[in-house]
Amino acid sequence: MGLCANMRGCSQWSCTGLFSVGLLVFGFSMVQSVSSDSTCPAAEVPQNLNQPQYHDTAKDDGMGFITNLVQSFLHTVQPNPFPEDLILEVVEDFKEQQFNEETIQKILVFQAGFLVCMIIGILYIVLMPIVGLFLACCRCCGNCGGKMYQKQTSSINCHRRILYWGAFIITAIISAGNICMFKSNDVLRTRVDKSPEELNNTVENLQMFFTSLHEQVNNVVDEGYKTVNGVTSNFDDIGPQLGAEIQDEFGLTLGPVLRSVHVLDQETAKTDAQLDLLRSSVVRLQSSLNLLQANVTAVQNRVNVTLSKSTCIGCDTLIPQLQTPTFDTSFSMDSLDDIQTTVDEIIKVNLSSQIKKVEDQYDKISETVASETTSVVQSSKSFLDDIKRQIYLMMNEIPLSALTNASQTVEEVYNEIYKYVPEVDKVDDIRWGLCLLLCLGVLLVVLCNLLGLLLGPLGQKSKVDPKRRSCISNCGGIFLMMGTGFSFIFCWLLMIVVLLLFLLGGNVYTLVCHPWSTGRLLQFIETSGLLPELPIGPASGLNINVSLSELYSDCQENQPLWTALHMDEVINLDERLNVSQYTDQIQNLFNSTDINLSTITIFNPYVRNELRRLADISKDFDSTHIMQQMNDMSNINLTPTADKLDALAGVQVDPEIKSELENEARDLRQIQSNIDTYITPQLEDLKSIIKELQTTVGKVEGIVGDVLSSEEAAQDFLTTNTTLIVEIESKKFVDCQLGYFTLYADWAKLSLTEQLGRCGPVAGAVNSAELIACSYVVESVNAFWFSLGWCIMFFIPSIIFSIKLAKHYRKMKNSDVYDDLIIMNHFPRAQLKAS
Repeated sequence: MGLCANMRGCSQWSCTGLFSVGLLVFGFSMVQSVSSDSTCPAAEVPQNLNQPQYHDTAKDDGMGFITNLVQSFLHTVQPNPFPEDLILEVVEDFKEQQFNEETIQKILVFQAGFLVCMIIGILYIVLMPIVGLFLACCRCCGNCGGKMYQKQTSSINCHRRILYWGAFIITAIISAGNICMFKSNDVLRTRVDKSPEELNNTVENLQMFFTSLHEQVNNVVDEGYKTVNGVTSNFDDIGPQLGAEIQDEFGLTLGPVLRSVHVLDQETAKTDAQLDLLRSSVVRLQSSLNLLQANVTAVQNRVNVTLSKSTCIGCDTLIPQLQTPTFDTSFSMDSLDDIQTTVDEIIKVNLSSQIKKVEDQYDKISETVASETTSVVQSSKSFLDDIKRQIYLMMNEIPLSALTNASQTVEEVYNEIYKYVPEVDKVDDIRWGLCLLLCLGVLLVVLCNLLGLLLGPLGQKSKVDPKRRSCISNCGGIFLMMGTGFSFIFCWLLMIVVLLLFLLGGNVYTLVCHPWSTGRLLQFIETSGLLPELPIGPASGLNINVSLSELYSDCQENQPLWTALHMDEVINLDERLNVSQYTDQIQNLFNSTDINLSTITIFNPYVRNELRRLADISKDFDSTHIMQQMNDMSNINLTPTADKLDALAGVQVDPEIKSELENEARDLRQIQSNIDTYITPQLEDLKSIIKELQTTVGKVEGIVGDVLSSEEAAQDFLTTNTTLIVEIESKKFVDCQLGYFTLYADWAKLSLTEQLGRCGPVAGAVNSAELIACSYVVESVNAFWFSLGWCIMFFIPSIIFSIKLAKHYRKMKNSDVYDDLIIMNHFPRAQLKAS
């Protein structure tokens, strides 16, 4: 593994020095705080449950003011509250296939407003044709305005204007109703055409809701399995994982020590190399010095012979000086022998092998942890399998089967409804055509009235004899009479349509749509017991009491199913997702398991003693004596002696002696030259080697001291705290794994209670059904019959005003002229009988 190379730390000198001083204090503080340090890898937080993108539901654009008028009218006609008891009685009598008088009487009382309106409608249907028939007969007989004579008075113009504006206002009111008829007919057709699309969007939303619900439940289960499998994988990999944590804690102690030992090993090898270089240099220098000593001795002997000759002038005075030019050329290396011996012992110890031995023990921690925890891991994995089964059982308690059945039911209902869409379109085309004919019938009356109101004034001239009125004015009067005739012809037929649609649409609104919109219908359905599938709880397989109104209200707010179905009443998430019952057992298993790691031994006593000896020898190492010897050799100078010999040779008479002295002086100078050329550089090199050796030995002394102090502190720490470190790291590892379950449990609770199955589409389906049935169909139908009834009710004043106003525009057969104060009446002349 290379612990020494992998561990982070400070520099080699400051780290070892500081470590040797404060290792024990740091070690114990580390052990005390290790449990609070978080080395647990952060778990990947699961994403929120995916919510589908639903189709936008249609909005009720309404019919404008006409809707409010219709609803106000129907509330006036039927002010009674929703008849819950009466409906139950009717259903009970229907089951028994007989209706008692009391029930019928209650129905009549409840429907009193509709009955009054129905009676009025029937009277209208019966009387209007009769009145029209009598009016026609009377007019044929010259009564009821049938006589083509109009009395002219001073107020006739005012009377005509009043009739005109009355007829105009009534016609405008009828026109407004007719416009509402056209609009409601067209809106109904548009809404019927939109209904299949709205139905399709609603069903698709429901299907997406059911599908997403399964996916969301599976997502929660998958995340649970993922957590269990992840923890299982970590337990299978407990050797490298837990072993790595223990190694990290040991590494804080071992790393600096092994690095300092590695540095000591390098410095020891360097010291050994320097000692070898020093010895070899000394050997070479000693050889040169021996040669030098021999040469100097030879010249010295020759000088002594020459000076001893009797013919040598003045030689007696120099003999004492020249007989002692020798010097000591031997080295004393005793101080290096001890350190060399000690370094050789350290080299034999092989500090690299000591480091490798510690690293091997360090690397085997993971293997030891894996082997020591085999049985507890197997037992823990069985508990993890129990957690997985618990998650599966909890998810099975969610009524997915009931929701699946609901999805199938919705699909079947949708398919059944969709089969009738073509037939509905055909029926709606026929309805649209018939309603268009009714609208055109009313429009015909309106057009006749408008033409009469337009042509009559255009052809009218003041003070014109009624018998001489223009054709335009006469056409206006005729159109007014045509409008009256069409009114009598169509009104009773139109009233039949109004009465039938009123009874149907009005009762559907008051008994279905209005209670539906207020929520009273849902309350009645769930409390009446008419539907055996209710209540919701048993139908979904849950032992809960959920009302339709509450469910609808929650779904209106797009609440999750957990809230809407009150599932917290039957599923205790805190209990089901409480994994502590398993995690405590797993924790106890690990607490009862001892992971026996042998204490790592850094140095044996022999190595420790050798290092102490090296420290002592390094401390006593002194190169002063050696340096002094080399300095003495550096001070050798044969030139003064050669100069004396040259001076003595200058005073000699004997040429032989003179020549000998000169030769001897030359030889000394040559020897000095050899000293300067060969001996002096070797001495300088040797001095440099000794200085480097001195530096290295001083450094080794400091390193050995740090190594010994830090090794002793580290060894004491490991011996004392190995078991404690293993226990703490084991607890941290187990807590880390069990923390993943806590994270999952919190996420699962949040997902189930706040995100799972937001049931807005369910309420949307109910709203769409109400929209199609009530807003699209019933509201349009009610707007149509109300507009039609509006028109035909104003047919009566229209008929009255039209009949009276027509006489002011039509040509009269008899004249009645009003001129100032004299009224001229035209009387027919008497016919004389022939005699």
